[in-house]
Amino acid sequence: MKRILLVDNGSLRPQATLNLRRLARALAKATGEPVEAASLLHSHKIPAEQLEGEKAVTLGPLAERLAAEGVTELFIVPFFFGPSQALTRYLPERLAEVQAEYPRLSIKVAAPLVDTLAELDLRLARLLADNVRQVMEHAGGLERPTVVLVDHGSPIPEVAAVRNYVAGQLGALLSEEAGCVTFASMERRDGDEYRFNEPLLADLLASRALAGREVILAMLFLSPGRHAGEGGDIAEICEQAMAASPGLTVTTTRLVGEHDGILEILASRVTQGLSGQSLLVELPAMGKAT
Repeated sequence: MKRILLVDNGSLRPQATLNLRRLARALAKATGEPVEAASLLHSHKIPAEQLEGEKAVTLGPLAERLAAEGVTELFIVPFFFGPSQALTRYLPERLAEVQAEYPRLSIKVAAPLVDTLAELDLRLARLLADNVRQVMEHAGGLERPTVVLVDHGSPIPEVAAVRNYVAGQLGALLSEEAGCVTFASMERRDGDEYRFNEPLLADLLASRALAGREVILAMLFLSPGRHAGEGGDIAEICEQAMAASPGLTVTTTRLVGEHDGILEILASRVTQGLSGQSLLVELPAMGKAT
């Protein structure tokens, strides 16, 4: 028996879990396969009354319950942009613990939303470009604004490289509409070894190059949380930047996970993964249960 799980990193904000559940339902409808939503961490701490009365579940306990119910194959669709340590380290280690108790369980993890080793795929960049154009249209037609693709920032160079890769695609798609397309990180760890996250968003917005400019932040975030969304860290950075630089206007796009186009990418990951293509992690069954 097989089960498909749509998995994100997890958040203490209920909006993130509700968005993940919405997408899991849509993915189930699009693929004709049952899909459950789960987070790696955090979301189980959210009170059930903030989640329409249904407590959130994290991946480890859910995998254990499903294995106990007779599921022998888990197929995990990551709601992640790139190969973060949560996917390449924590997830395999946690699920290996489940396999130790349920050795008949096999586990496959699909590629994240951006697979730089696969054939050229512009779907995410087109989605981001659509979000930028929506802001431009709503503002009455901004004239060649500066577009900044902003993500959280990562201690993993490969994840930052995904952001930069997508920024290049976005720049090509908006070449006739934006004055400049660049990228930034919301935050980074201290130390020269993490300089690959530069520039930081706060520093970029404070630069002379953007003084008096109209800036659109293309939000490389999946769901509302304490960083992105209303009252989040990004909003605070923007408010401070505009207060310190009169004439600077910063507008944020909606989030990637709020655009309907994300469903097409997720559905393709299901199709590819179930046929054995584009797998990030594969943990074969270890044998018969004792």
